This record gives sequence, C-alpha cells and structure tokens, in this order.
Amino acid sequence: MASTHTPAHPAGSAAGTQLLDHPRPAESEFATPEAEANRHRMPRQTRGASPLLGVTAVAATLGATGFASATPAAAPAIEAPDETPVGLSADPGLALAARIQQQADGQRTAADETARLQAAKEAEAKAAAKEAEAKKAAAEAEVAKAAALTLPVRDYNLSAHYGQSARYWAHLHTGLDFAADTGTAVYAVGQGTITSAGWSGAYGYRIVETLPDGTEIWYCHLSSIIKGSGQVASGQQIGKVGATGNVTGPHLHLEVRPGGGAPVDPETWLQQRGLNP
Repeated sequence: MASTHTPAHPAGSAAGTQLLDHPRPAESEFATPEAEANRHRMPRQTRGASPLLGVTAVAATLGATGFASATPAAAPAIEAPDETPVGLSADPGLALAARIQQQADGQRTAADETARLQAAKEAEAKAAAKEAEAKKAAAEAEVAKAAALTLPVRDYNLSAHYGQSARYWAHLHTGLDFAADTGTAVYAVGQGTITSAGWSGAYGYRIVETLPDGTEIWYCHLSSIIKGSGQVASGQQIGKVGATGNVTGPHLHLEVRPGGGAPVDPETWLQQRGLNP
C-alpha cells in the first residue's frame, strides 16, 4: 500500500523556521529615539461609560458639599409671540383690510377735527355778532336816552304861554310858565350839561342846560339851585320852583333856545318830541 504522507521538506524544520521567522535587524542599524519611545507607551484605552460616570460622581459631590450653584441655570421659557402680526403678514387680504381701516380711521379723525374747528369758528362768529349787537343796542339805548325828554314839573298849571303880552312884561312872553308851589321839584328836560347857574336879573335864579344838539333850556325864577354844573340825565332834579326875579307868584319860567339863539315856543317844541304840557 502506497503511502500518502508527504515527505518532509528537505530543509527540515530548520528550513521552515527560516521561512516563517523574519530576521530582526540589528538595533544599531534601524532603531530611532521615536521608535524606542513608542515601544514603552501604554496602549490607548477605548472610550466608554467610565468618564461619564466620573462626571456624574463629581456633580453629585459638588451638590453634596453645597456648591449647587455650579449647576447651570435652567434656560428661560420662550413665550410664543403674538400670532396676529404673523397672520396679517401671512394673509395679504388681512393686511389690506388693516390698511384700509387705518386710512378710514385717519380720515374720520381729520373730519372730526375739521368739524370741531368749524364749530369753534361758528361759535366765535356768533359770540362776536352777539357782542356787536349788544354794543349796538347799548349805543341805541344811549342815543334814545339822550333823546328822551320829560316835562320839567310834575304837578303844575300852565299860567302863561309863549308870545303873550301883559303890562308886567317889557316884551312878548318868551317862554312857558308852569305854576306850582314854591319848593316843587324842577327836573332836567333832557340829558345834557349845565353850562350856567346863578342869579340873572329879572329871571331871578336861573339854570341854563345845553342839550347834545346845542339847544339851550332856561329854567328861571327858581327858589334854589340843586345842580349848578356838569352832566345831567333826563328827569334828574336840578332845582326848585320859586318866585325870584320879576314875577307875580311862584312858577317855573321855561325857555327853549335852539343853538343858544332866539327863543321858540316851548309848548310846540315839546309836542314835536312827544310831550304834551
């Protein structure tokens, strides 16, 4: 029976060893300082869970010793922003509506302001017109007051008229006589200024009042003079009835002299102004 065993290599075991083993070069030839240092380094360890466990232990230790502040603070909560602007910007229709509404509000505000200013102007114009009307009424009242006339004596009898003649008058009678008791009040016929007061011969005590139009009113034969100068109002008492001068009894002799000139009939002059002696 033939043998199946493969014959050994002629070189024997020495030869096999020689093929497998690489001869190590001499240290003197190839060794370097870096290579020599690498030969003595520890092998690199593979990363695992051990470092994490170490960090956890350190954190626990710090917390236990009172250094809790070393733990990072929790992040602040983030509030959700208002979604309205986002919605307006995201929806062109809503944005357009908002602009239209804003424009309408602006126009309404402008219209309200215009109406307010117009109302203020109208109120100011009404106030000015009312003030002007009041001033006009006051002026008219002043004119009416100046034009208002009154009779010089309240309780009297007409004892002589203008133009009469008598033996005790040197000329025709130049006035109108109001017979009344001595001391009866004598009033200013109209608003005016007393320009003269005192004794005047045959006229006795006399007061001359000048009206605004220049007409002079003479009040004669007075027993006393109460207002001898200055402004007087219509109906203001200026003297008292007497019998001074050339008289036969107590009475007021009234003369009217337009422009300070010649006398006219006092009765006619008073009647033309609404007074009936």
